[in-house]
Amino acid sequence: MTHDLLAAFALFAFVSSITPGPNNLMLMASGANFGFLQSIPHMLGIGIGFMVMVALVGIGLMQVFDTFPIAHTILKTASVAYLLYLAWKIAHASAPNAGESGGTPMTFLQAALFQWVNPKAWTMALTASAVYAPDRSLLSVALVAAIFGLINLPCVSSWTVLGQQMRRLLTSPRRLTLFNWTMAALLVASLYPVLFTG
Repeated sequence: MTHDLLAAFALFAFVSSITPGPNNLMLMASGANFGFLQSIPHMLGIGIGFMVMVALVGIGLMQVFDTFPIAHTILKTASVAYLLYLAWKIAHASAPNAGESGGTPMTFLQAALFQWVNPKAWTMALTASAVYAPDRSLLSVALVAAIFGLINLPCVSSWTVLGQQMRRLLTSPRRLTLFNWTMAALLVASLYPVLFTG
């Protein structure tokens, strides 16, 4: 990968990682509801899970969609259903001190597996593989996955910090409920490109 292409890819990785999407919105909600430390497994699950996803897509998983178009429809349906479920969970979350009904942060494995039904993650992985590792060589795919991981983890973690800082404003159950319902609505809104494009 040339220096110019590397710089372009780093910019693509940063912009796609830092902008709002399901991962970032859920981390913001997790930071607000559970704090930074309890959200670390969630952050690591996203970072490492997405690196694995980029690597597998880069070495040929994207060909599955070319060979079996129905796989794209199945993925879209599963993505929408799971994101709606997560939006419901966020809307009904409460602070940890509110009792057991408040829920728990997403685990490392849950966050890693979520990448496979995250429409934005698929778009990022497919674009990165097609544009920045078109030869699909092991070296170029590994480089793309590694750089994405290095850039993605700090970006998504910043959303957890933002959510944690918002805890200062979410001092009443009413404010926390309003925040959670807003995050849930934004998560549902992030489905717009999945439902009405492509």
